[in-house]
Amino acid sequence: MWSLWQLLRWRQQARSILTRVKELGGELGRGGPTLRERIIQLRWRAKGGESLERLLPETYAVAVAASQRILGKTHFEVQVMGGISLFHGHIAEMQTGEGKTLTAVLPAALRALPGLGCHVLTANEYLASRDAEEMGPVFRELGLSTGCILEEMEDSERGLEYAKDITYGTAAQFGFDFLRDRLKRGADPGGGVTVASERLGAAAGVVQRELYFALIDEADSILIDEGKTPLIIGLETKDRAEIESLYRWADQAARQLIVGSDFEIDTRKRLLDLTDVGCRKVVLISKPIVLDRIDTETIYEHVERALMARYLFERDRDYVVRKSEKENKDEIAIVDEGTGRVMEGRKWQDGLHQAIETKEGAPLSAQTGSAARITIQSFFRRYEHLAGMTGTGWAARHELKRVYRLPVVIIPTNRPCLRQGLSTRVFADLESKWVAVALSAQEMVAAGRSVLIGTPSVEASQGLSRILDRAGVVHRVLNAYRHAEEAEIVAQAGLAGRVTVSTNMAGRGTDILLEPAVRNAGGLHVIATEMHTSARIDRQLVGRAARQGDQGTFQFFLSLEDELLRALPEEKRQAIRTQARPSPNGEVTAQWQKLFLKTQVAIERMHTRQRRQQLEHEKQRTLRYHKLRLDPFIELTD
Repeated sequence: MWSLWQLLRWRQQARSILTRVKELGGELGRGGPTLRERIIQLRWRAKGGESLERLLPETYAVAVAASQRILGKTHFEVQVMGGISLFHGHIAEMQTGEGKTLTAVLPAALRALPGLGCHVLTANEYLASRDAEEMGPVFRELGLSTGCILEEMEDSERGLEYAKDITYGTAAQFGFDFLRDRLKRGADPGGGVTVASERLGAAAGVVQRELYFALIDEADSILIDEGKTPLIIGLETKDRAEIESLYRWADQAARQLIVGSDFEIDTRKRLLDLTDVGCRKVVLISKPIVLDRIDTETIYEHVERALMARYLFERDRDYVVRKSEKENKDEIAIVDEGTGRVMEGRKWQDGLHQAIETKEGAPLSAQTGSAARITIQSFFRRYEHLAGMTGTGWAARHELKRVYRLPVVIIPTNRPCLRQGLSTRVFADLESKWVAVALSAQEMVAAGRSVLIGTPSVEASQGLSRILDRAGVVHRVLNAYRHAEEAEIVAQAGLAGRVTVSTNMAGRGTDILLEPAVRNAGGLHVIATEMHTSARIDRQLVGRAARQGDQGTFQFFLSLEDELLRALPEEKRQAIRTQARPSPNGEVTAQWQKLFLKTQVAIERMHTRQRRQQLEHEKQRTLRYHKLRLDPFIELTD
């Protein structure tokens, strides 16, 4: 764990580095070595075995000077402190607007010196591409090459990007490339070739180098929230006609079953099971002849998947239906709760994705088995060096330390934070809440403020948009359907009188710049329309207000019909509705906020237990595979 003494030592070192930057300016003016020449000298020293810690002061000073020259931006003392903490393998908690992207230049430049590769990871491809484009000229000034991994790239392009000194990308892209490389090698600890790699027609031509250093932006989102997400390379299964018939029949059968008597649901854990009564009813439902040879257990599993698709997964909340970019047909795209973005290339496993496609009438994608898999947390534990940045790391400090051996350090802000929270308002029903949100937005617009309204899903953002239209509130909507307009919408979100309705796309990594009139009127006002399953996601949203010493406010509007409370048993929810006693405008007393906080904490603890159990399971699985001299990431296939 970090200490105040350590923070003071880093501050002293940061001041020394910034003093050295001024000296460099004088030396360059007198015809001394250029910044690129200095980095070349530092690279030779690093490759000659000199420790990077000894090279840190000079490298950071040169990188700061390059940023000044190319971007016209000067690193603040606290940014240099953050850069020092990142080199030493910490998670640096830096508040919104404190310049995490610029801070990342320092450890990236230093870790690039040995020529072993430096990976900089962001929450999504939009941010990876943006940061690589913005910071690339700084690295080029230092003679360091910069790459970026995008989903549409072929292997030949990926190999070239990974060969560069610094490579930007997402956890999914880096993780999938790791798995594809394992399959190409056909590697196992004994040097054999797996059946899976032969079936994929794998050959030589891996794209990644060894996993040397990863610098993760929005580290808690990637390492914690996505930690148990499996990255899976699939193998297409056979008997497609039979499988399609099975999914269609299971969907029709699911419509005939009654919740409670035929099946039971645990919405909190997203689990669903047929009862004995339901099993008997399923067996009696007539089936097409093509399904006669399918065993009863498989029939039950597919009916349960169809029920899950119908009762536990909602359109425009958990997924969107969109036109495929490659083919002119509908496809199901998963939406990440934490970011509000489409998770490109991801599919639910074990037939759930196909069950949802059947429910929505979309063409059935090929059901896949698993050729190779790894979870996000297992992938990042393989890096030799790891560090990260986030605005919300402290709440997850114990898990980050236990799983990744990453201490969390809070970096001071450059200027005092002026963010103010207004009293939370709670309503008995959704309609009353949305009306109150619209009225609040109108009041803020009249005061010359800009307003950001955070919604939990695509469906909620579209529903609120209709209410704002009826109220005559001019606004823009940012959600998974409008990701192409993101840069334009965010650029205008800080204008006076501007109302922006957004899913969590406007949470992490989004910096809303205010025009002077808005600053003078009180800054950006953030309205949070629900509490999420993680308090850190809520903090990311309210953190959009009051950046870098600006004024700003936030307020939560909640309702007893919110998604978070669906995790409670139906009897409990019914009792809540009975006890609520709303006022004429639908508002209830603020004491109900305690229920939301209690439910949120319970869900966070459950998710922590699940991640811990999954990690332990993976450790045991890895041990078993190693004893058999098999690759733990490649599945055994027939």
